[in-house]
Amino acid sequence: MSLSIQTNVNSLVAQENLSVNSKFQSQTIQRLTSGYRINSSADDAAGLGVANKFRSDIAELSQGVRNANDGISQLQIIDGGLTNISQMLDRLKTLATQSSSTTFTGDRSTLNNEFQSLLGEINRQAADIKLDSTGTFKSKMSVYIGGGNASNSTNSNALVSVDLSSSAVDAQSLGIDKASVLGGGVEFTANTAKKLSDPGSVYANAQTFTVNYIDSNGVAQARTTSTTAGDNGADAVKHLNEGLDKAAGVTAQIGSDGQLQFVGSGAFTVSVTADAAGVANKAGGGTMTVVNTGNHYINTDTAFVDYDAGTTSSTSDVLTFTDAKANKTMSITLDDTNADSIDNAVAALNTQFKSQGMSITALKNDTKISFQSTGDFTISEAHTAAGADGAGAIFSAAGAQAATQYDSNTTATGSALAAVDAIANANKTLGLVQGRVGTGENQLSYAINLAQSQITNFSAAQSQIRDADVATEAANLSKAQVLQQASIAAMAQANSAPQAVLSLLRG
Repeated sequence: MSLSIQTNVNSLVAQENLSVNSKFQSQTIQRLTSGYRINSSADDAAGLGVANKFRSDIAELSQGVRNANDGISQLQIIDGGLTNISQMLDRLKTLATQSSSTTFTGDRSTLNNEFQSLLGEINRQAADIKLDSTGTFKSKMSVYIGGGNASNSTNSNALVSVDLSSSAVDAQSLGIDKASVLGGGVEFTANTAKKLSDPGSVYANAQTFTVNYIDSNGVAQARTTSTTAGDNGADAVKHLNEGLDKAAGVTAQIGSDGQLQFVGSGAFTVSVTADAAGVANKAGGGTMTVVNTGNHYINTDTAFVDYDAGTTSSTSDVLTFTDAKANKTMSITLDDTNADSIDNAVAALNTQFKSQGMSITALKNDTKISFQSTGDFTISEAHTAAGADGAGAIFSAAGAQAATQYDSNTTATGSALAAVDAIANANKTLGLVQGRVGTGENQLSYAINLAQSQITNFSAAQSQIRDADVATEAANLSKAQVLQQASIAAMAQANSAPQAVLSLLRG
């Protein structure tokens, strides 16, 4: 190598190595102080792209875990509300069971007041947890967790669905909104427009009700009882029951619809003259009647005609009764010897029924006759006068008449028994909703477990690519410091080399 003043090659080499070593030292210090192996795209462009994908997935999953925890919290709130509603159903079942017993001698209105209050509370709590009929959570809830297949455009794998769309738990949705534990009863079909249960319902005029019933000796009886002018609904019922005094086995009450009802375990009819200012009225006035539909019954479709009045074309009617319960059949002839009045006709019929051991009872129902029985029965009528068929004193047409099936809801315990069944079905419905909510909680818990596992694994994968190996970088720092110091020392020597030219010139 030639000796040169202009170009100090060794110094240039030393400068180059010093620059490299200084850069190496700076990079090592940056990695140690940042903790990352990749601090810029230049460090590892390909690795940075992969690491950034992992970091994005981690951010998505971390928020997804929070979403799932929020979902679980909401479902737990709903679950708590459902537990409360379940406990209220238990209380409803207790009240309905208590009222379902014929041995209950208390006031069913007291039971029903609590029963209806609980139905209202069920509606309130269902609305609070947003699972009433229009609640916002009565829908298909989707919780975004993340971690799904990116190639799936719908992200369905990243979503957890909890379907509560058919999970309303208000009283109507549970099928108990119309339930009542009041004693069932029959009421006038054209009853007062006012509701006796309304505190402001006051009735200016008194009304007299005639109750026809069968006494303990099997004899048809009639008893009258009256409301008092100025009665409100509760007073009217009280006065009616005082007049009945339990003798008829018939009780007046305010029904679940707020109207006047009569209930009893035996055969009875009730009649009253309509009065617009009384508790019972109908358009056009006239007589109003009810029959105990808690029995099988046939209400004659024509007014009874007294045989001795000479207003009927038939000299007598032959009625044939078939009692399915007693498995017996009997015939009776009604004529001017035993049916010269409706009361005598009723007495004759009941005497025959009793002597034949039949369960049918005949009662006066205003100007008609009502036949009632605890079992099913039929009546056939024929007339002895030629050409008189269809003009009988009992039915407008000859032939067999079948009893109407009894209505269990009009018995003293019918409404309560129906409520017991309705509550049992409500419990089944509520159980299905609780199952959906519990399944949703578990589903989200499992999703959280997977997401946390993915976060851990994605973090480990990102760390392998991006994080600095501190032990290696510490060793590199020592190496870089030594190389830098050596480069500086060598550069100093290289810089002093041209001074040897002066020795040649002095020679």
